[in-house]
Amino acid sequence: MLNDFLLFGKIKDGDIKAFETLFRLYHAPLCLYASGITGRRDVAEDIVQDLFYLIWKTRATMQIHRSVKSYLYGAVKNRSLLYLEHMLVREQYEALALNETDTAAEPDPHEQMEYAELEAVVERTLAGLPERRRRIFRMNRMEGQKYSEIAGRLAISIKTVEAEMAKACRQLRHDVEIYYKSKS
Repeated sequence: MLNDFLLFGKIKDGDIKAFETLFRLYHAPLCLYASGITGRRDVAEDIVQDLFYLIWKTRATMQIHRSVKSYLYGAVKNRSLLYLEHMLVREQYEALALNETDTAAEPDPHEQMEYAELEAVVERTLAGLPERRRRIFRMNRMEGQKYSEIAGRLAISIKTVEAEMAKACRQLRHDVEIYYKSKS
């Protein structure tokens, strides 16, 4: 444990040989540990590689208040669990997308009509907005541009873009609420 702290102290000072020693000492056991959690050797190696990269990159400011070994194993465990959580969310999303694809094969005429009506409300609202506000809204929501990009292209401040977007969204929300109230 004391040797690990001395090794880490040298790493903080930029000693590449000390870093290589730490890497050789812990790389294989950490990969084995991570693959036990994730069930995938390739993912485990990526997790461990990323951790060692982060250690080298932030070595000057990194603080370890317990043993280096405990820190490494704890970091690998957390990263492995985050990977599993990410994969669970991804699987749920894919299942949902597949389910929507299955149901999309048979469109509901009522839903299609309601969608068309709502789309008309949105288009009417956008058409009624002042030109600059409409343009800003379309650039952001339909073209995916960031506020800073819009501000640069239109030679206006980001605050102006924010204010125009807020007004456009407020008007759109108001008109959509009126539409839904009229449907009930």
